[in-house]
Amino acid sequence: MSKFELKLPQMGESVAEATLTTWLKEIGDTIELDEAVFEIATDKVDSEVPSEVEGVLLERRFNVDDVIKVGEVVAVIQTDGSAEVSSNGADSVEAVEDVVEAPVAEIESQIAQLKETIAPPVQDFSSSERFYSPLVKNIAKEEGISMDELEAIVGTGKEGRVTKNDIKAFLENRSKNGSTSIQVAPVTTEAPTTNVKAETPKQPTQQLKAAPVPVSDGDEIIPLTRMGKLIAQHMVDSISTSAHVQSFVEVDVTNVVNWRNKHKKAFEEREGEKLTFTPIFMEAVAVALKKYPMINISLDGDKVIKKKNINLGMAAALPDGNLIVPVIKNADQLNLVGMAKTVNDLANRARNNALKPDEIKDGTYTVTNVGSFGSIFGTPIINQPQVGILALGAIRKIPSVIETDQGEYIGIRSKMFLSHSYDHRVVNGALGGMFVKTVADYLEAWDINREI
Repeated sequence: MSKFELKLPQMGESVAEATLTTWLKEIGDTIELDEAVFEIATDKVDSEVPSEVEGVLLERRFNVDDVIKVGEVVAVIQTDGSAEVSSNGADSVEAVEDVVEAPVAEIESQIAQLKETIAPPVQDFSSSERFYSPLVKNIAKEEGISMDELEAIVGTGKEGRVTKNDIKAFLENRSKNGSTSIQVAPVTTEAPTTNVKAETPKQPTQQLKAAPVPVSDGDEIIPLTRMGKLIAQHMVDSISTSAHVQSFVEVDVTNVVNWRNKHKKAFEEREGEKLTFTPIFMEAVAVALKKYPMINISLDGDKVIKKKNINLGMAAALPDGNLIVPVIKNADQLNLVGMAKTVNDLANRARNNALKPDEIKDGTYTVTNVGSFGSIFGTPIINQPQVGILALGAIRKIPSVIETDQGEYIGIRSKMFLSHSYDHRVVNGALGGMFVKTVADYLEAWDINREI
């Protein structure tokens, strides 16, 4: 008999860890080749991890909600010794002699019992009102820091969050004093008033908790999904971080509508792709970001990070009502055909929950199409750490004044609203307004004779 170690696979260049969300197999269950064994989550992307061999699940190394690093062994599968494995996993199969398995298993069992005896209680992070990063949670678990101790640490991070340095300072202080009940002051050179400000975000949460929502007979209580919780927290964090300001522009897109109607059938026959309005709008946004690069930035403390690449986030609604934002990398380098294919591919895989973790990372500006649900315009919330987001309203045929060399007259035109939300800490009204006006001018000047 032999054993196969099922490891957390590489999920993208920038992804180093993931959270185990569900075990799909119990110990002793039979596993088929390519059958999913467990599910993981990275930010908003859920993925199944399949087995590379046939066998029986012998061991589960992690529990639900544990954070796992890429390459760590998550499960051990017992094979019959003749099982074939895929080429990328062949080297990880290790044959173990029966005479060795018994004592090793016995020793591992004894070690596990000792760990259970001396291990501190498992922290229930869900009971806390504070946000703790996966790294901080891991350190707390490994070092046996209780929730009471963790709550007592004054964080120096954004909105008073506990950072890696804060928790390390706590451990150093604890080792020096031989006590686990010491509150550690943050390592900072700023005035003490900074600590007071860092804790203020907790106050609204405490007030909300003191006034729970009443539940009447017949009311249905629906728990938020994991993704729903992430989105809710992300939105609240964005509002409390950025000073949101909006600018609105009405755009005449008659030329765009007529041009698309003229070419969409031939485009689909030639490229096998539908020609929607989205790639056209994305092209316009990429052009505007090229002209106004100070919209394509992030703010880190008192430093502005000017992004080299133009990576456009494309907000997409999922069948369950949640939202995900796949990213078009280097959007300014794509022609309209390439943009259309990328938009369609990302949108289709987003709806089928088939996006890779890297495909929702590193966005520098976001576009959301509120018009797809009939909204004329909206005031979207900025996708942190970006400083701007553009909402596309519904395209409507309306009577409009048309100016010509021969005079003015009333005609039917296709129009829409562009709503630009931007971070007023670093983007003033002039820049925010000029940016969205540039997008509008590009669309209004669309060449009806353009070839594709």
